[in-house]
This record gives sequence, structure tokens and C-alpha cells, in this order.
Amino acid sequence: MAPSKTAKTTTTTAPKKEKVFHPSSRKAGQLARNALRKGKLGNLAAKRGQKHHSLVDVYGFFYHALPEEGVLTLPELHHIVQDVWLTRFDDELAQEKAARRKGRPKSTKEMKLEEIKLREQDEYRTGMEVPDLTHPATVEIFRRWDQKEVAFIQLLRFIRITSVEPQVVVVSRPGKHFSIIGVESEATGEDDEMGGIETQG
Repeated sequence: MAPSKTAKTTTTTAPKKEKVFHPSSRKAGQLARNALRKGKLGNLAAKRGQKHHSLVDVYGFFYHALPEEGVLTLPELHHIVQDVWLTRFDDELAQEKAARRKGRPKSTKEMKLEEIKLREQDEYRTGMEVPDLTHPATVEIFRRWDQKEVAFIQLLRFIRITSVEPQVVVVSRPGKHFSIIGVESEATGEDDEMGGIETQG
């Protein structure tokens, strides 16, 4: 008589039940804090990314304003800020105003653009920090930028210019590149005595 085949028994493991913690327990509080921290870190990363993107846009504008040869004069730098940078949203603003029916409130986009324009005009009036495109060593280094890495910008010399006194230049950041540091160290101490303020014209 042939031996009878015994059917294989398969054991299925029951899925683990998810632990449910009492809302007032320490573990529930710990999980809530972890979730909150992750959310905050995510928001910070997003904001950091937005800030990085906006800085690339700003520096990218001045990168494209570099002359093909040599450097800009101070009046040319003021012209770029006043007539190109500060007016870059004018066309969009005009379109928003034209699209708005009479008696209707301003769109969110129109209000945002007006806010940016007013803020930047005020910044230019009180003192706007820009890469020093009148400085040969800074211009030479700036030409090597890949238009992505914001950290590279720290190598450049920055100046503060104002629409109120367009002939006055204040060195706000001296620049960290060795070629700029070398040039500045060889210069006389005249700028130090003036507190970093230069007057041109």
C-alpha cells in the first residue's frame, strides 16, 4: 500500500497590530514632537531653497551686466540698477493693471510686484549692496562663476551704493579671494582712515 501524502500545512503569520498609544502618554508626545520637528525641517529646507534660488537670480542679473571687457564706471553701475533692475517688473505690472476691470481690486500678483518694487526702491535709496563691478579683480573673478554656486559669491568684493549720494561708495564686504585680498593689502591706508568710504566723480 502506497504511503499517503500528507498535505503541507502553511502557517500564515498574522500582521502585527500597530501600537496605539494613549494621547496623554509620553510615547505619544515623543512621536508628535518628532513629526513636528520633521515638518519644521522640511519647511526650513524649502525656504532655504527659495532663498538660494532668489540669490542666484540677483547675482545672475549682475553677472549678465558684466561688460565684455574692462569694468563698469560708477555711473554705469547706477544706470543698471536704476533703469534695468528696478524696472524689470514694469511690463508685468502694466499687464496686470490693463487686465483688471474698472472698480475691481488689485490682484495678488499685482500687489506682490508693487511691494517688491517699493521695497527695492527704498533699499536703493537707503543703500543697496551690489557686487563691485567697478573693481578689476572682482570683475575678473566674477567672470568665472558657474551661475549656480552661491558660496562662490563670497569671494567677491561688495559695495553699498545709494540713489541719494550716487558718487559715494561704501565697501560693505571686502571679498575673500586671494587676488582681492592681495590688492587691498598693497593699497595705502587711506580707505581705512575714511572708514571704507570712497567718493568718485
